[in-house]
Amino acid sequence: MDKLPIITQRLILRPWEDRDRDAAWAMAQDPQVMRYLPSLDRESSDAMIDRMMAMQAQHGHTFWAMARRDDGRFIGMCGFCPPRPPLVEYEIGWRLAREAWGQGYGTESARAVLDWAWAHSDMATIVAITTRANAKSRALMERIGMAYAPTEDFDHPALLETDRLRPHVLYRIARPKS
Repeated sequence: MDKLPIITQRLILRPWEDRDRDAAWAMAQDPQVMRYLPSLDRESSDAMIDRMMAMQAQHGHTFWAMARRDDGRFIGMCGFCPPRPPLVEYEIGWRLAREAWGQGYGTESARAVLDWAWAHSDMATIVAITTRANAKSRALMERIGMAYAPTEDFDHPALLETDRLRPHVLYRIARPKS
């Protein structure tokens, strides 16, 4: 896994391309996918992809587009990004289309991202965040070896005080010892 794309047994993680915009927009329209995320209109969805493309160009990594190896179908995103407030550590994250749920793609992609991150950076830790109620994402964090840091729960500053998604939890994983 020296360069992109990252290829696993069943997945390809790669930089975003303009051809991903419609599939990402469709994923953002699924209320179950977005249950624990702020809603996106088409302009916001495209702006998110623009930010991911810019982050890739600047840092060499982002929350990458995820496709199945067997048919190339876009099924979500997984990757890591530089610290952004309120975080001070690099963050791993993912979002999968509902058709990809329950098949282990989240765990497979997150493990590959961690392996890539450790091989291509000198960071000591990586964090993941989600809203407190997102049990499935929290379970994925635990499956990939992350530990819940209960003293670091926080209210996400980008969300209104009245937003049910504002309370967030933080999980962390340390670089494996060589």
